Amino acid sequence: MEMTQILYGERIARQGKIRLGCSAVLFDLPKAKILLTRRADNGIWCLPGGMIEAGESVAEGCEREVWEETGLRVRVIRLTGVYSDPGLLIVYPDGNKAHIVVLNFEVEHLSGEPGLSSETTGVDWFPVHEASTMDLFHGHAQQIRDALAGKDAAFIR
Repeated sequence: MEMTQILYGERIARQGKIRLGCSAVLFDLPKAKILLTRRADNGIWCLPGGMIEAGESVAEGCEREVWEETGLRVRVIRLTGVYSDPGLLIVYPDGNKAHIVVLNFEVEHLSGEPGLSSETTGVDWFPVHEASTMDLFHGHAQQIRDALAGKDAAFIR
């Protein structure tokens, strides 16, 4: 399997097309643990998420991505952050390049048990204090810390 590349550089994202993505923070109660997935394409732990598709709301896209990656039905509770690093470019195996704008949502569990998918090789609960300092997929540790901050307004980063 070819791997997705992450390139860094001054305003390198200008080389890509803007794509809208999402990530989901699912805490157990009382926020002692958080659900992470291990990506099948590069083996890195991350928050569940992916690309929003045309014709769906951002909440629908986030809920669909969590379902596809984990088998869990969730509901979006709140937007915790918007992330758009101009110094990061995603290069997919097919050569497409993207500047991804990510909306990070806190979600609540509705039904289902965590399971694997074609996009994940691991799904597990991690202590929040451990996950927020792990070497996760780009920016996800910051997204966890932002969700934990409990601010009324979303972070813009």
